Amino acid sequence: MRTVLITGASKGIGKQVSLDFLKAGYNVIANFNNTCINESEYTAFKNNIEFIKADVSDYSQVKEMVLKGERIFGSIDVVINNAAISYIGLLSQMEEKDWDILMNVNLKGIFNVCKCTIPSMINRKRGCIINISSMWGITGASCEVAYSTSKAGVIGFTKALAKELAPSNIYVNCVAPGIIQTDMNNTFSQSELKDMIPLGRIGICQDISKMLLFLADEKTSFITGQVFSVNGGTVI
Repeated sequence: MRTVLITGASKGIGKQVSLDFLKAGYNVIANFNNTCINESEYTAFKNNIEFIKADVSDYSQVKEMVLKGERIFGSIDVVINNAAISYIGLLSQMEEKDWDILMNVNLKGIFNVCKCTIPSMINRKRGCIINISSMWGITGASCEVAYSTSKAGVIGFTKALAKELAPSNIYVNCVAPGIIQTDMNNTFSQSELKDMIPLGRIGICQDISKMLLFLADEKTSFITGQVFSVNGGTVI
């Protein structure tokens, strides 16, 4: 049975991905930090999931999380770097500390997780890493300069790491969601959001988890270094 580590698994996309990977037969290491996970929702999978609190921007916490996950399940076969925070506002009014916090979670967090999980993958000559970016990492978004910058960085990180790890049979890809029904988007007008999407609907978390399950499947191991923008046609 393969094991997947999912960061930012307490809500939204991360929560749905955790449930869908469990249903697909994976062991799941569900990471959370500020928002706790309702463990009662996973009772049917209690033997196949481990909840671990860790701040992905803190290397020592990530290292402990990875070691604990490996002790429990033996190995980590798939990594999904989903944890992220956003900031909406003019760049000129953004505080330096807010920039640093966002970059530490959205970019350094991915570095920390990959640094701690890659050595074991290299030793086994197999593994899968999927980083979650955003369509704003492709196009940029007004009043989300920091967020867009971090998500563009995720794309560059993915492409470079894919080349670096390819000789070790480790494939690295990126999913860049469009407008998805999550808490992050609940503050916006739903009708206005729909008008932006050619398919005429806001995406749901399952739209992302289906793509992640596809990329995590060992049958798709000839795909690496790619960016899959699941956005309903908003960015073409």
